[in-house]
Amino acid sequence: MKKKVLAALLAATMVFGLAACGNNSSNETTADTTAAASAETSADTSAPTDETTAAADGETITIWAWDESFNIVAANRAKEIYQAENPGVNVEVVTMAQDDIVTKLNTSLSSGSYDGLPDIVLIEDYRIQGYLTSYGDEFADLSSIVSADDFASYKTGVTQKDGVMYGVPFDSGVAATFYRTDLIEEAGYTQADMEDMTWEKYIEIGKAVKEKTGKNMLTLDPSDIGQIRMMLQSAGAWYTDADGNVTLADNQALKDAITIYKSMVEADIATQISGWDPFVGAFNNGDVASVITGCWIASSVKNAEDQSGNWAVAAFPKMEANSSSVNASSIGGAGWYVLKNVGHEATAVDFLGKTFASSTDLMNQLAADINLVSTLTAAESVENYSVGDEFFGGQEVFNDFAAWTQEVPTVNYSLHTYAIESIVAEAVQAIVDGADMDETLADYQAQAEAAVAQ
Repeated sequence: MKKKVLAALLAATMVFGLAACGNNSSNETTADTTAAASAETSADTSAPTDETTAAADGETITIWAWDESFNIVAANRAKEIYQAENPGVNVEVVTMAQDDIVTKLNTSLSSGSYDGLPDIVLIEDYRIQGYLTSYGDEFADLSSIVSADDFASYKTGVTQKDGVMYGVPFDSGVAATFYRTDLIEEAGYTQADMEDMTWEKYIEIGKAVKEKTGKNMLTLDPSDIGQIRMMLQSAGAWYTDADGNVTLADNQALKDAITIYKSMVEADIATQISGWDPFVGAFNNGDVASVITGCWIASSVKNAEDQSGNWAVAAFPKMEANSSSVNASSIGGAGWYVLKNVGHEATAVDFLGKTFASSTDLMNQLAADINLVSTLTAAESVENYSVGDEFFGGQEVFNDFAAWTQEVPTVNYSLHTYAIESIVAEAVQAIVDGADMDETLADYQAQAEAAVAQ
């Protein structure tokens, strides 16, 4: 695809998933934001040193990311670790809304202008294949510091192209079922009933919760079909096939997911909301009994301090009608990439190699600082992963998240996830309103193909 066409698609895509990987509402740009926590960290001695070039004293590298309470804290923690060994290197961490990063990258890379671009940039997993396809010669080969064997396979599947590793996987977006144990028990069910369940069982429990407590089981946002996206990945499927071709009309996993979504609506167990604040408010205010989304929602769930001890976390439900579906999925997540033509490639690669690509000390600290669930496999053994969380009844939630992360099916997100999903959202609502499934998906298949045509 020509660069201008792909740039336009990337810039125009809608952001679904309720700010996965951190709230993306900030439009403020702040240089070198200070990390929220102050505990000391040290560099991990396992950081790779071969094939990397020593950083130059006095050199400055710049990092772009969004979300001051999550990604920026992580970048500043990494900065502390790196500068402990490389005090002569300046590291500037810049906060920028994700939409602004997308716009600035598209504009600059399509024109070949590098003034003002960062050396390291955080890019969402759903977007990166578009960049690597259109601007592959702009990104540094990170194969010398990143091994696919060291990270969850579903993450490295999107950071590679043609066998070359271009990114350092960062946060896990592993999906989970966060639920109110007290409301589930009042409805006559136990925590054992919530383990490794199907969506059909989830709906059954939701009906009982509604009858016994008057509470809905979950929220649904008609403009956000993150639930369907998660169901698809649980079956190793997507809106496109392995070659990136749109597959809506004959996509059985998509049909199964829409059937489940419609069943939840018809069962009247969902509170309809619009946007992030009503979404969070619904479970913080005790209006719903559960929330099924990425592990990154844990900190928002815990904001309801009066509910401490009444929550637990179970694996993502699987689709009973689909034999490929498993009790694991993902939503959101991102990786770190080096723009090699900005001018400080060697130092930027060295920075990532000694921090996000290898440092278990960093991952251990970030588990405490920002509830990070790392996709670095070695992080599973860090101390903070084995600490019970009183809010969740003493459950070692990090160990569970880490285990589920390893089970997430790898899928090809292709180039146009958001562009296609905006079309699929319309199709879903039409089907929920009574339109024929096969006819509707066939119609929207044609629309999606036209939207992504080269």
